[in-house]
Amino acid sequence: METKYHNIAVIYGSDSSEWEVSCRSGEFVASRIDGSLYNVYEIFARFGSWQLAAYRMKDSMRVILPEAERPQIDKTDFSVTVAGRKVKFDFAYLMQHGTPGENGLMQGYLEMLSVPFSSCSSFVSAITFDKFSCKGYLRDVDFVKCADDVFMRKGDDQKAFEKEAAQRLGFPMFVKPTDGGSSFGVTKVKCPEDMPEAVRLAFSEGKTILAEKYIPGRELTCAVYHDGEKDVALPVIEIVTEHEFFDYDAKYNGFSKELCPAEIPEELAERIRESSKKIYARLGCSGVVRVDYILSSDGLYFLEVNTIPGMTSASLVPKMVRAAGMDMTAFLTGIIENS
Repeated sequence: METKYHNIAVIYGSDSSEWEVSCRSGEFVASRIDGSLYNVYEIFARFGSWQLAAYRMKDSMRVILPEAERPQIDKTDFSVTVAGRKVKFDFAYLMQHGTPGENGLMQGYLEMLSVPFSSCSSFVSAITFDKFSCKGYLRDVDFVKCADDVFMRKGDDQKAFEKEAAQRLGFPMFVKPTDGGSSFGVTKVKCPEDMPEAVRLAFSEGKTILAEKYIPGRELTCAVYHDGEKDVALPVIEIVTEHEFFDYDAKYNGFSKELCPAEIPEELAERIRESSKKIYARLGCSGVVRVDYILSSDGLYFLEVNTIPGMTSASLVPKMVRAAGMDMTAFLTGIIENS
C-alpha cells in the first residue's frame, strides 16, 4: 500500500489530571498502528518536556528507551535525533487528553509547522474543549437538546452563582469545570450545603465552571470519523454504571458496564448516529470524535464532545470499532491517511 506518511509521532502524556490515561491510550494506539506501513515514534510530552520514549521501525520490534537516555524532541522543526540519525515526523497522532492536546494548543503548534495530525483543528479543539462554548453551537438545533446551565468564572460572586443555580436548575444538579475530561472535578450536588465544596473542586481543574441541570435518563455515546469520502458513525454504546454517574472510578476501575451495541430500537440507534454526524459536521470536526448523550423521557440531550477519546483496549471507541466488524489497525490507517 502506498502511504502519504512515513514517520508517525504518537504524542501522549499531558499537563492535566488525565495524563496517565493519556499514556495508556497513546501506547495502545502506537501498538496498533500498522508496522508494515509506518515507522512509529512514541513521544511522552508533559509540561514542555517532549521526550522520545520508544520507537518501532517498519517491520521491526519496539525499542523502549530508558528515561535517562530519552532524547528531547526538537520543537523548531518537530524532529528527533536518535542513534545519530535525525528523523523529521511527517504526521502526528495526538493522544493527549486534556491540555495541551484537546484544547487546541498542540494543534496550533503543528498547524504553524504544516504538520498534518489526527484530530480536529486548533480552533475546533478550543471550542469543543470548553463545554459552555460547545453548547453554544448546539442550543438552537432541532435534533438534540442541551441541559440548562449557569456559568461562573473564578472571581465572580459565588453566592450569587449558587443562588441562581438553585433557583433555575433545582437539585440534584451537576457542578463541573467547563474544560477537562474523565470526570475530574465533577460533583453531583444534592443539596445547597454541598455547593461550596463542589465549586471548590470544579475550580481545582480550571478557571471557569458550570452548574448544569440534572437530566435523568440513559447514558449513550457514539463516535464519528471521516473515511475519506463521508462521515461515518460507529455503533452506539449504552453505559450502565453502579455509581451516581459515569465518574472516573466507573470509567477506569470497572464500576460500569458498556453495552455495545446498545440494546435500543434500531430506529433510535439510527437517530443517534445521524445526530452524531450532524454534530461532527456542524462543529467542523475531523479525526475520530465521540459524542456523549443522555436519553431522557423528553428527548435526546447532548452532554459533550470528546475530540481525543480514550483509546485503551477497554475504551469505548475500540469497542465500537470491534462491534462494527472492523480491524483496529486498518481503522487507524484510515484515520492517518484521511486526516
